Amino acid sequence: MLLEFSCANHKSIKDKILFSTIASKDTSHEDYLKSFGRNKILRSMAIYGPNGSGKSNFIEALEFSKFLVCKSMSFQPGQKVPQFSHKLNSDSVPSEYEFQFIKNDVRYSYGFSVLDSMIAEEYLFFFPNGRQTKIFERNGLQILPGNKYKKNEFEVAKDILKENRLFLSCLANYSNLKEVEAAFKFFMEDMISYNPQANNWIEYSLKLMKENNEIKKLFLQFMDEIGTGVKDIKPEIKKVKMNPNDLPDVLPNEVKTILTSGEVSKIDTKIVYDKFETDLMSEESRGIKKLFEIICPMIDILSKGKILLCDEIETGLHESIVHYIIETFNKAKIGEFAQLIFTTHDTSLLDPKIFRRDQIWFTQLDNERGTDLYSLLEIKNVRKNENLIKGYIEGKYGAIPMLNSSFFNFIDQ
Repeated sequence: MLLEFSCANHKSIKDKILFSTIASKDTSHEDYLKSFGRNKILRSMAIYGPNGSGKSNFIEALEFSKFLVCKSMSFQPGQKVPQFSHKLNSDSVPSEYEFQFIKNDVRYSYGFSVLDSMIAEEYLFFFPNGRQTKIFERNGLQILPGNKYKKNEFEVAKDILKENRLFLSCLANYSNLKEVEAAFKFFMEDMISYNPQANNWIEYSLKLMKENNEIKKLFLQFMDEIGTGVKDIKPEIKKVKMNPNDLPDVLPNEVKTILTSGEVSKIDTKIVYDKFETDLMSEESRGIKKLFEIICPMIDILSKGKILLCDEIETGLHESIVHYIIETFNKAKIGEFAQLIFTTHDTSLLDPKIFRRDQIWFTQLDNERGTDLYSLLEIKNVRKNENLIKGYIEGKYGAIPMLNSSFFNFIDQ
């Protein structure tokens, strides 16, 4: 589970921002919380803000960190590390990413910085029995192992370390240290980003249902509860040869030959209603397909205690379904402790019956067009039973579009 994330100099995020899932002393909805040591941890967090204020950039910073941990091992010599500096920061300002998280009931602290398209600094600590223990610190290519580790446990990983590779990635692949493997798996396995443009989530969902009948059962139960009328699903994914006639004519023949030499997945799934069946891909609505994209992965995430990152969760979903998803995370009883972190414009969710004040976050731009991130809890004089929708629309909490009078004059023309 994620405890805290901070970053600086990433796109619109100019100065350091801090995001925390550690609950405050607020006594509302205590059933939403999980105890860990002296702290209690939140299950879901919503981030509001106007377009262009940095909500998506916050999610992207988390995704970028995961990408670099999981993929930098494959970077070739001379390949640059992507760096997304704020436009007003100089070239000497590093981009920084820091995490506090729990894996296997142990707290970890991990961070790295990117400067001049290379890894500048990096560190990894963990807290067995609650006591801080250094695994390693890094400055450039210099590695300083913690005192409990033997020199030879790091040697192979140090040999393959490059300026463009994270040492966590190298060490996880070339050592037998369980605590390092656990930290790596937090990024590899536990952080799941919902991005249908980048991943075929429908195919992933169908594979889950074919492999795990319990997931299929829970999905059908969900579809029944929201009144879709779906009675059964016949998940089928076939491997077929790509037809060269289906490819654009502008493609060179050499490219067509490569593309048609292998097999591709074809979804041939039927949706069963009371009196008829439909083909999922050719006959069902975008809304039903969206449910296939998100619900099965959500069930998997809930059962295995992962973290779901979602930018604009309400896109393509009915308001009541979004409410259902959030309530499911807040009150989940199945599996491990899972978390949902999402951005949204849906003001209907600004309800004390749905969220505690420390679960609601806002982004807005400061005078240097840098993203400021803060929680509702940080705003003074917000009552527990306050009408949050009214307060937000009236600008009491900030993070709303500031439209000047010329805009309204244009509309009236």
